[in-house]
Amino acid sequence: MARYELRFKPSVAKDLRDIPQADVRRILARIDTLRDDPRPPGSEKLSAQERYRLRQGNYRILYTVADAEVTVEIVKVGHRREIYREP
Repeated sequence: MARYELRFKPSVAKDLRDIPQADVRRILARIDTLRDDPRPPGSEKLSAQERYRLRQGNYRILYTVADAEVTVEIVKVGHRREIYREP
């Protein structure tokens, strides 16, 4: 299986600034695992959108998968109580 390319929306950098460094390291390590398996056990497809959710402690990683382009785009990272709220 091909390794997927990771892409980040520019807003993800802002999302990560508000998270403690220890958690950011764990989140980035979890994101890196998406290169080999973009739909790992524990990930869920969100019903209302073409996105997937991955849990890392109290934080959630929202991302899209483009199989034709072999890319994973990280859309948003945030605390579980705030991640699904629209701005």
